[in-house]
Amino acid sequence: MDIVFFRDYCLAKPGVTEDTPFGPDALCFKVGGKIFAITDISLFESVNLKCDPERAVELREQYYGIIPGFHMNKKHWNTVSSKGDVPDSLILELVDHSYNLIFKGLPKKLQNEISS
Repeated sequence: MDIVFFRDYCLAKPGVTEDTPFGPDALCFKVGGKIFAITDISLFESVNLKCDPERAVELREQYYGIIPGFHMNKKHWNTVSSKGDVPDSLILELVDHSYNLIFKGLPKKLQNEISS
């Protein structure tokens, strides 16, 4: 997987925007103004994704390429390597999971605006 595919995948989700609030290399994908994915534009070696805390621990035990979120709340975020033992299909599944966690946390009115 490369950054172009990853970016297109994220931007295809309803209500998603992108920006670089942490500098020109840290690309953030947001829904409802809340970040669900952060990656390095230049290197694209990993991505930070929000994750259910119990699942986060299970994934870290299963894959060398999934570690506690770099510069993030380690309970709720994972850093997922795009260059290691984590299959692309799982990375995309975890993008969906992160997006859904953030989306479900948005106010209902905003959820309805994004969904329609």
